[in-house]
Amino acid sequence: MKIPHDPVAFEEHFKDDSKGPLSSDGYMPYLNWFILDKVQEDFDVTEFHRMCWTLCYKKKMHSPHLSISINDAFKVWCIFNFLSEDKYPLVIIIDEIEYFLRKLTEAMGIGLDEEKFAEYKANSKSCLSAWETINLVGMTYFCREVEPQTLSMGINHVFTELIMDVLKQGYMVKKGHKRKNWTERWFVLRPTALSYYESEDVLDLKGEIVLDQSCCVEALNDKDGKKCLFIIKCSDKSFEIRAPDKKKRQEWIQAVHSCIQLRRLGLTSPHHEARRRRREVRQRQQAEEEELAERMKELQAANERKQRELEDMRMKMEEAAAKATREELQRKKTELDMQDRYRLDLEREKLVRLQMEEQMAQKSSELEQYLQRVRELEDMYHLLEEALEDERQAKHDEEAMRKLQSRLLQEEAAKRVELEQLHLQQQRELVQTEVEKKELIAEQQAKDRDLQAAALQLQRLEKERQDALEQYEEMSKKLERAANKTKTWKDKVAKHEGLVRLIQPGQKEPQRMTNWGPASFTDTELEMRKKFWQQSKAQGAQTQ
Repeated sequence: MKIPHDPVAFEEHFKDDSKGPLSSDGYMPYLNWFILDKVQEDFDVTEFHRMCWTLCYKKKMHSPHLSISINDAFKVWCIFNFLSEDKYPLVIIIDEIEYFLRKLTEAMGIGLDEEKFAEYKANSKSCLSAWETINLVGMTYFCREVEPQTLSMGINHVFTELIMDVLKQGYMVKKGHKRKNWTERWFVLRPTALSYYESEDVLDLKGEIVLDQSCCVEALNDKDGKKCLFIIKCSDKSFEIRAPDKKKRQEWIQAVHSCIQLRRLGLTSPHHEARRRRREVRQRQQAEEEELAERMKELQAANERKQRELEDMRMKMEEAAAKATREELQRKKTELDMQDRYRLDLEREKLVRLQMEEQMAQKSSELEQYLQRVRELEDMYHLLEEALEDERQAKHDEEAMRKLQSRLLQEEAAKRVELEQLHLQQQRELVQTEVEKKELIAEQQAKDRDLQAAALQLQRLEKERQDALEQYEEMSKKLERAANKTKTWKDKVAKHEGLVRLIQPGQKEPQRMTNWGPASFTDTELEMRKKFWQQSKAQGAQTQ
């Protein structure tokens, strides 16, 4: 490492560890202070790795069944140091192992056995040491049957790419600057320069194209029979190169352009950047996992608190359940007592209800009878109203008949007075003359008979008046009969009066003459009969 050794400082630092093995407290500080802190960048890292490898591989490598050489194991060991985590002791995680194995199988041109690796990933540890990694690669567990030479070439390719920072290498033809001739060279592309050698053993370096921010690369058209040309333009000179084919030319142009872009961005090797990005992703994932674990712890603590609260709630619920059970028993007992009381009350209510139903039935029958009586009374009331109406009408008719009878009685009384006067006059006349006595007696007997007939007629009229109160419908007929009978009676009276006048001497009025001879009535009698007929007709109209 081109660091001067200081024996005095060495002896002074390890004076307490003169007996027995060195302690970590003594060894690691010396390594950091007196060696690693004095490292310069111009030493050969590969030789340093080889020195470290020489110190430890014989003690650590024990498997006799490895299909790789010691030199290939050294390269795997270097790749492990590159991909391992930055913490002591060094380990490589399973994701970096998968990355390394995929790069190795791609370099060998075969595929990784995904099923075996998935099984190994599920059952193995999450990280491996350097010697476990060498055994894993040397046993070729995840690859198909592969030749040791092919495996060695794949390990060398990955070592060259990751450790030596060789991004691309291969034969191309370069145009000279002085003689302008085309010469085949072995080109090796690193992040900072494109070197070319005499052959692929990279022993004889012929030149180097330094790649900086001012460089550029572009394809050239075919000229002078040369094809697949491209040019790298630097600040001081340009380099024309011919690739084996168009595909290789495009790959070289893309690789050189990527290196120039890294230089412009101030970045180191792309593999170092990819490793840094992978580590950042893992750190973020680890931080997220730690945060998730912290949250899980918080959730677990909260869950435990919830469990305790639930346990307390369960205890309280059990107590509440026991209390509820006691209350339920008490409630059931109370309910049974209440049910007994309710049953007794119900029985009493049933009896009362039956009695009430009987009373209601009785009341209903009474009500029905009462309603029947009310309907009958209503019918009787209607009948009474009709009877009263009939009675009022009969009374009205009776009043009319009474007036008629009173008028008839007045007329009869007047006639009776006249008859009495006539009788008295006849008696006087009988006294005056006995000759006429016999005739008068005969006439008187006839008049008595007429009076008796008139008396009978009066009785019949009285009876008819009484019948008129009961039967109003026959009143008109009775009135007609009474009128007829009265007419008959009046005819008889008139006849009697005519006879009397014939007997009674006196002045006669002039006799009325008709077409058939002398009239039966005088003008005065005819006038009286006419008035009487008009009065009877007016009374009949009022009665109707």
